[in-house]
Amino acid sequence: MIFRLSAAVVALVAFPASVSAAGKAGEVVRTFCIDCHGAAVRKGGLDLEALDVARPESAADRWEAVVRKLHHRQMPPPGEARPSEEAYRAAVAELTGALDRAAAAAPDPGRTDTLRRLNRTEYENAIRDLLALEVDATALLPQDEPSLGFDNVTLGTLSPSLLDRQLDAARKVARLALGAPSRVPGSDTYRTKPDLTQEAHVPGLPLGTRGGMLIRHHFPRDGEYEIQLRLARDRNEHVEGLRRAHDLEVLLDRERVAAFTVRPPGADKNHEAVDAHLKARITVRAGTRDLGVTFLRNPGVLIETEREPTVSRFNMHRHPRTVPALYQVTVNGPLESRGPGETSSRRKILGPTAAFAPGGRVLTPAEEETRAREILTPLVRQAYRRPVGAEDIERPLRFFREGRKSGGPEAGLEEALAAILVSPRFLFRVESDASGTPAGSVREVTELELASRLSFFLWSSLPDEPLLRAAERGELRTPEGRRTEVARMLKDSRARNLVTNFGAQWLHLRGLETVTPDLRLFIDFDDNLRQAMRKETELFLEDVLLGDRSVLELISAEHTFLNERLARHYGVPHVFGSHFRRVSFADDPQRQRGGLLRHGSLLTVTSYATRTSPVVRGHWVLANLIGSPPPPPPPTVPALDAKRISEKLPIRARLDAHRADPACASCHVHMDPVGFALENFDAVGRWRVFEGGEGVDALGGLPGVGEFSGVAALELALLKRPELFTATLVEKLLIFALGRPLDHRDAPAIRAVVNKAAGENHRFSALILAIIESTPFRFRRTPP
Repeated sequence: MIFRLSAAVVALVAFPASVSAAGKAGEVVRTFCIDCHGAAVRKGGLDLEALDVARPESAADRWEAVVRKLHHRQMPPPGEARPSEEAYRAAVAELTGALDRAAAAAPDPGRTDTLRRLNRTEYENAIRDLLALEVDATALLPQDEPSLGFDNVTLGTLSPSLLDRQLDAARKVARLALGAPSRVPGSDTYRTKPDLTQEAHVPGLPLGTRGGMLIRHHFPRDGEYEIQLRLARDRNEHVEGLRRAHDLEVLLDRERVAAFTVRPPGADKNHEAVDAHLKARITVRAGTRDLGVTFLRNPGVLIETEREPTVSRFNMHRHPRTVPALYQVTVNGPLESRGPGETSSRRKILGPTAAFAPGGRVLTPAEEETRAREILTPLVRQAYRRPVGAEDIERPLRFFREGRKSGGPEAGLEEALAAILVSPRFLFRVESDASGTPAGSVREVTELELASRLSFFLWSSLPDEPLLRAAERGELRTPEGRRTEVARMLKDSRARNLVTNFGAQWLHLRGLETVTPDLRLFIDFDDNLRQAMRKETELFLEDVLLGDRSVLELISAEHTFLNERLARHYGVPHVFGSHFRRVSFADDPQRQRGGLLRHGSLLTVTSYATRTSPVVRGHWVLANLIGSPPPPPPPTVPALDAKRISEKLPIRARLDAHRADPACASCHVHMDPVGFALENFDAVGRWRVFEGGEGVDALGGLPGVGEFSGVAALELALLKRPELFTATLVEKLLIFALGRPLDHRDAPAIRAVVNKAAGENHRFSALILAIIESTPFRFRRTPP
């Protein structure tokens, strides 16, 4: 099938000066063949003279590259004669129309890996849903290396060292889930962040308290446990801020189980004795519980200083504590075990009675095996994400029989459970092609494969029983059946994964944990502010995405979520308390807060420790919101030369000098103007009008839009062409959903998703449904 392009489109692609120059269709696009770093090349061997303009589908990869350049108005480059906006739109529409028709005639969904290992987040969520057990996978498994911005891409291998960690994790999880006795009491230590200020209320702890920490701890068995506390010390090993007596409480599920008083050391100045008595032995029922340690809040004292006192207090020199703080909590036990108890995990595995033998009666060996089979069958079904047969149950049953010989039926069940958790059928998502399938052919994924794709996309976890049953009944074969399941899944609390997992990686929120601005310049930055920044963005994403609003509100919103700590940082009055609440700025003519571009989290993570970075910010916006990231600089391009370019110059003047290098200019001309538009925000996201005694210059720009000034104008520029932002979000969602890189074959599907969502006001659920109905999500290609 041949799809011909009009002469007008050919003329625009070869645009030298005027769209009317249709006769120059054979001219190479000189603007497209100029490398980003200034060298005149044919990019990747691309020569548009060699392309058959009558059959764009014959070189779809290269024509898709042309479309992307035209769509982002990057052809021709700034400073050269440009066609009208109407000419751009007409050319892009005709090119994409030809490419989309060719794709519809011969769909190519791309190929996901046959085997994809569960990453750390998926493993943690799978254990939660399979065994009703909360575990911290970061303590069990090594970090997954991200690719293309996400840590669920290219996970096809299981190295020997990772296999060892998986074996250890499986044994530990099985033991915790069943509450199996240990030969020695366990010990877990939790430490506060070193830059945590503990002079205000901690969310989740009772009002009238301050500082401390709230821990989700799993107590494996009924029994007695020892809770041991240690206070924060300065570099001289003196307890910080201890000038008078202070009361502490230990809380279990918000009920007080122990109380202490700490006092300053006596004449001997023995600070080791100050908290030596902070030990309590408490009786606890097995299960995952909220363990809180906090101080009773004393009446505040006004500190008189020449300057406004800092909010952050965690360092003896720059941020001295005025009151003592908690350093760590250690939980030892069980010291006296009284049985496994009736935990949620035992009820999930063993049934409502949480007992292997109902009624406590003694079972014969045959009855024990029958009972084990009864217990294991639903677990194996959910773990393997499919119906199971006798051979699937036989393997864990063999481990059950071996374990029963030495420790009874529950010990056997622990071995069987560990065997399930290290099975490749659990650790890997498998999409295999039937033998005899023609090489390079396209097939629709099976209903069960589609169920796994749905659950790992929306929940980063296993399919639940309703989804598996829908797959078995063939309901996922129909659009209505898929729509029903997606609507149910998006209403489930597990869909918050799209915020905490997808959203955190898309927006680089995870990087906030490692950000520490220069405390000599930003004296009020502490972990409290860091966590408040992240919480603001997560609540905002949840409000827009899971509230099923238009995704364009991520840019245009006139509200955000604040607590007192963050509001004070932003200079927003009348917000008190540690809890977050929705704050509207719709009636504020000088609005400084709202959509993502105004969030402290993103502005901080795209800055350096001492200053803002228009380059990093501009690159972040281009890569994550517009979808046109410049390529990485070649190794020969130098960094800013402090010897040649004074650090005392404003950042705009320094970058002007940097752009004077032709090797740098062609990329920075796109990145820097976007970042300059955000210059009213400093390196920790505070609004500013002056920098170094000079007025802030927020003059920026975007290709195809021109120059503008400030964040509000940047938001309007993005909203002027909403398809760019929506397409970028769709690309990110598709990478996350498929766990593979995208290429030119996915471009028609992305455009179809964007067009469908545009017809429903860009609602998030419309994007999700259109992605799930797309060719890449529902089909796969066999290997060539």
